[in-house]
Amino acid sequence: MTSSRIPSTVLRSLAGAGLVVSALALHAQPPTPVHTFPGFDKSAMDTTADPCVDFYQYACGNYSKLHPIPADLPSFDQFANIYEFNLQALHGILDKASTAHAAADSDDQKIGDYYASCMDTAGIEKAGIAAIQPELDRIAAIQTREELIPEIAHLQRISVDAFFGLGSQQDLKDATREIAAVDQGGIGLPEKDYYLRSGEKDDALRGQYVQHIANVLKLLGSSPDTAGKNAADIMTFETALAKVSMGNVERRDPEKTYHMEQIANFASDTPNLHMAEFLKEAGAPPVTELNVATPEFFTGLNQLIASTSLDTLKNYMRVFLVDGFSSRLPKAFDEEHFDFFGRKLQGIPEQQARWKRCVDATDSALGEVLGKVYVAQYFGGDSKARTASQVKQIEAAMGRDLDQLEWMSPATKAKAHEKLAAIVDKIGYPNKWRDYSALTIKPGDSLGNSLRAREFESDYELHKIGRPVDKGEWDMTPPTVNADYMPSMNTINFPAGILQPAFYDRSASDATNFGHIGAVEGHELTHGFDDEGRKFDAQGNLKDWWTADDAKRFVERTDCLVNEYGNFIAVDDLHVNGKLTLGENTADNGGLRLAWMALLADAASNHTSLDQKTATGYTPKQELFLGWGQNWCASERPEFLRLAVQVDVHSPDRIRANGVIVNMPEFGEAFGCKKGQPMSPAPEKMCRVW
Repeated sequence: MTSSRIPSTVLRSLAGAGLVVSALALHAQPPTPVHTFPGFDKSAMDTTADPCVDFYQYACGNYSKLHPIPADLPSFDQFANIYEFNLQALHGILDKASTAHAAADSDDQKIGDYYASCMDTAGIEKAGIAAIQPELDRIAAIQTREELIPEIAHLQRISVDAFFGLGSQQDLKDATREIAAVDQGGIGLPEKDYYLRSGEKDDALRGQYVQHIANVLKLLGSSPDTAGKNAADIMTFETALAKVSMGNVERRDPEKTYHMEQIANFASDTPNLHMAEFLKEAGAPPVTELNVATPEFFTGLNQLIASTSLDTLKNYMRVFLVDGFSSRLPKAFDEEHFDFFGRKLQGIPEQQARWKRCVDATDSALGEVLGKVYVAQYFGGDSKARTASQVKQIEAAMGRDLDQLEWMSPATKAKAHEKLAAIVDKIGYPNKWRDYSALTIKPGDSLGNSLRAREFESDYELHKIGRPVDKGEWDMTPPTVNADYMPSMNTINFPAGILQPAFYDRSASDATNFGHIGAVEGHELTHGFDDEGRKFDAQGNLKDWWTADDAKRFVERTDCLVNEYGNFIAVDDLHVNGKLTLGENTADNGGLRLAWMALLADAASNHTSLDQKTATGYTPKQELFLGWGQNWCASERPEFLRLAVQVDVHSPDRIRANGVIVNMPEFGEAFGCKKGQPMSPAPEKMCRVW
């Protein structure tokens, strides 16, 4: 529910799924994933490098030469191969649906007309600003601060999170129920420190952001002088919001974002927000309490609404609105949005092709309608069953790992086993598809379709409040190239989109697949026991199930990772933020270890040697590590890398590969490294949690 005007495609790449495009013909048939090697790509390797000195260079040293970053992307990584396939697959589905003249209100009509209207740039250009004028008129009509509230609520319904965010969530301490929640938001830059850090690069970026705001205001009709002054005032307001916002590291602690309050008390403490009226206008069902994720933010916001000029607040809302719908407005708005958020913030030279953005937009708006067709065409056979079987092997490895831990007491181990046994594996796609019959999609109404889709999604989320939790619900669409763990659900989730080469390849060896998708499965499983996940019990409740001594020993081990990763240089003068990335680093280290343990058990049950070279020229043990290393082969623009280091909870790809390797003595043994080499440090320098 936090708000940022960074494009959703960028946020998704920061979440771990790198975006990719290529110059394939507009109507090309979806190719099979470009994967002509048995599990790992020898052509991407730099075999002149010493794997014991820099394993990433050995596994991925030629990758960037073979795969230069396309002009319309911030980075190009191993997720790109699958994303490209899925993008083309979805494009084929949508291209067909958009010309099929399907029955009104049918699924095919909805996805076809949504995509076609998005692609109708001539119609969008002809309509000009008239399409969004009613929304701008609503803001212009505001005469008093009290009249701000219905408009803020309306903006929330169309997913323009000006000022703050509203939504539903599982109650962190009663995972059976859905509750209302409000959270900080309202800033256009990636996170609070972008407004507060000093330095030449930060000063320059802030200046570019203010110019972007001024440019938007000029496109809306303001004179250059007026736009410049108003942009500066908006920046002052957003900077004040940033100062009262909670930082990224603090937000990783679920205890710090859980503050249940009675509506009456919250409304009394923040009278300028008129919370009861706001909730009603936003479409929330009647509630008596809600989670105020960041109380200090709302205290500050309450004061800022009173002290900031009404004109500044209205101009701020106009810019947020237009930035939020820039792709459905004339080209000048679309290009201005990209110029700052793409070109300047991430270093991307060119805007992504329209059809690709419209495919992504349709997946976002009608994900389970489009996903249902995708699954039927591209995720058949025994894919789901084979993945489920491998996940069970990884979970069995976690059980053995818990049993052999020397630092954990029997009491805590029993609780950990209880949680492990309760984890639900979601693979491929939902068992029950969502119903979109209430959503109206009209031909040729690009902005209107986007508005209605956003309102539909907002209503869907808010109508959960007060109802039992639906544990069958997914938080990703089936074609998504990603995976996750949901602590309140206690589920690990692997959409169909990621379950294909190179992450999962039927032609590859078991060892390579364990290094690829097995480590990903182990990564998500370990999230249930990282510094955040460990705070949730088997039922998904935020509840301490650790003895005090075990909790202390856990923190000692995670502190080792914080310090280790904090010493890695990500780009230029920037180090990895060991605290921000702790959960992902813990999951990376635990994930590969679980994959290793599963491989050993699999080989033992099949009486297979892991030390004899195969047709690849490597032993199965080495194949596992090569599979892991090549998960993270990547090329990244320095601007994007700087952005990611400061806001992403994942370490940069090179560090993800090597950071785990240096903590596994098994790697040094597999590759014959000498003790003391960079990838094979002394045991006392290694970190291990799980």
